[in-house]
Amino acid sequence: MKDKSRHSWAFLACCLLATIVAACSHRQADIDSSWNPEAAAGYLDQREGVWSTWPGAARDHGTFCVSCHTALDYALSRPALRPALGERGPTAQEIKLLQNVIKRVRQWSSNDPYYNDMPDQSRDTEAVLDALILASNDAQTGHLSADTHAAFGQLWSTQQIAGATKGAWLWIYFNNEPWEAADSPYYGAALAAVAIGIAPENYRAVPGIQPKIALLRDYLVQNSAAQTPINRANLLWASEKLPGLLAKPQQDAIIAEILTAQRADGGWCLSTLIGSWKRHDGTPLVLKSDGYATGFLTYVLEESGMPRDSAPIQRGLAWLARNQSWWSGNWPAYSLNHRRVDTLSNVSHFMDDAATAYAVLALTDASTPESAATHSASSDPASNSAAQIQPR
Repeated sequence: MKDKSRHSWAFLACCLLATIVAACSHRQADIDSSWNPEAAAGYLDQREGVWSTWPGAARDHGTFCVSCHTALDYALSRPALRPALGERGPTAQEIKLLQNVIKRVRQWSSNDPYYNDMPDQSRDTEAVLDALILASNDAQTGHLSADTHAAFGQLWSTQQIAGATKGAWLWIYFNNEPWEAADSPYYGAALAAVAIGIAPENYRAVPGIQPKIALLRDYLVQNSAAQTPINRANLLWASEKLPGLLAKPQQDAIIAEILTAQRADGGWCLSTLIGSWKRHDGTPLVLKSDGYATGFLTYVLEESGMPRDSAPIQRGLAWLARNQSWWSGNWPAYSLNHRRVDTLSNVSHFMDDAATAYAVLALTDASTPESAATHSASSDPASNSAAQIQPR
């Protein structure tokens, strides 16, 4: 009788486990089917097309500025949509962006800085963005190109070796959060760490750069406590790509901070993650979940090794699945600096551009077959079979 009872309990436990697994699978299937990759791709392609031809982005030698909000995030996210769309190669906008970056890398010494009134900040910022975009592109094939080597050379030549930003880079400052404010050099340093970590052919192990990486690591770790929560999330992202940057207890502390900030609707609110910041026009910050914070933090949690069927990630993904615009394909986000009344202007879309890019990264990351732990341990981001983009 005792054996029969034990077998009954074992049977019930197996049934319960199967029910939980099935529920998680159905929940992920619902998320996968309730957002529109085609619409997201259409929005991202259109916005990168607008940015690359916008007079405000034009620079010398027929090039354009690589922005944190549109161009960088487009380069990082657009390849992730290829498997879902059945695409066999990069879009015309991706090719144009990569050729623009390569041209500026090759003409580094003759280019004007992005902004002539802040030449050092412009050079440093551009060096980080160029290296990250080219490393991300190379990671798709596993080969580090000569142009990416050159971009990393420019990155290291602009790294600060003294002062408050020792180990980091100067950064463009327009007193705008979240990418052009007083704390943005920390954001830039985290991006540099991501670039180094994802560069293929074990670039981070090159002996000559070890002292420079050590300077970067010291800067990021020693200044982490003074950062806003969103900057510490950038640090977590960097640590997922650059092994040894943070110890596991440090990573776990940032993950706990992120989880504490998750809202009842499953999303995150960027306005609550930037400290005591106030808008320039005096209008109140938007205090509700937004696509940028939710997309980015969900993606970072996925990359951290947290199980993708865990409640926080599933709630974040569900928020993203519910909040894609059915008519434009983007995700909503809000300016931290001004209340944008003219919703048709180019500037009014900048935060939506970044939100859509990270929403795409989170949603596509969740649907990849490999485990989160395997993904996190890899030195390269989730790749696809697309050919590396080469200059014409």
